[in-house]
Amino acid sequence: MQILQLIRFKNLFMIAFIQCLLKYVFFALPQFQNIPTALNTNNFTLLVLATICIAAAGYIINDIYDVQADNINKPKKVFINKGISESLANNLFMGFTILGIVLGTYVSWQIGKNSFATIFLLVSALLYFYATSLKQTILVGNIVISAIVSLSVLIVGIFEIAPMVTPETKDAYLFMFKFLIDYALFAFLINLVRELVKDLEDIDGDYKAGYNTLPIAIGRNRASKIAFALCLLTIITIFYYTITYLFENQYLLLYFIFVIIGPLAYCAIKLITAKHKKHFTHISLILKITMLLGMLSIVLLKFV
Repeated sequence: MQILQLIRFKNLFMIAFIQCLLKYVFFALPQFQNIPTALNTNNFTLLVLATICIAAAGYIINDIYDVQADNINKPKKVFINKGISESLANNLFMGFTILGIVLGTYVSWQIGKNSFATIFLLVSALLYFYATSLKQTILVGNIVISAIVSLSVLIVGIFEIAPMVTPETKDAYLFMFKFLIDYALFAFLINLVRELVKDLEDIDGDYKAGYNTLPIAIGRNRASKIAFALCLLTIITIFYYTITYLFENQYLLLYFIFVIIGPLAYCAIKLITAKHKKHFTHISLILKITMLLGMLSIVLLKFV
């Protein structure tokens, strides 16, 4: 059970669920029913497994290098040297990384795009460098992780669409891919806000560990204001998108206003008054749920 908690099995399930949502709901939308995609069920399953293996490896290596900070920030969720030895954790990291790269390389070969294997190599390297150094650098680590989260959305489209594109079908696939870019940008922005909130939540342990996160560099109050501004920017971006592209669709309009913009506005307001760790923990959870609910809006695209 500790190993499942170490690899954040709930988060891995969420990643797999979102990718399945893209495969079996998004690509099955009436708008795209005559547009063929590249991955059969077996290859798609391997792509999902490759993605969650790389993600699991990222969680493990992050925990290995975060023991000192986590003993202060979340002592009840520290498993390294408390049931799981560091040696075993390193072996699990290597095992998941290698398995993820191998599976990703195999799927790339299956669809005739061998160069796509570099995606898994690059992400694995970035997750390692994030844990060992980038996390300690102001904003860089936050941006890298948010980009990787958005890539977990885009990668399904890349593997499904890229092998099928020809000069004759380019416009149809580009129309399809633009929707995925919108969702990837949504995931990037909300996760970036959440990363800043998590830094605010973990300021005490990060300070003891010698990290140089934004709240440590400029103070909790100023960092909270930046997180508020970024949250407000995300709200404005989603509101503009909703009014511009979804105004005539009652279902999506109401969904985005009440289910996405509403909770984000709540988080923005809470960021103004948040002072203690529990406040930021609460905001982080709301942002995580909002990101999932945003992805679930894919189901309503059939009404567009």
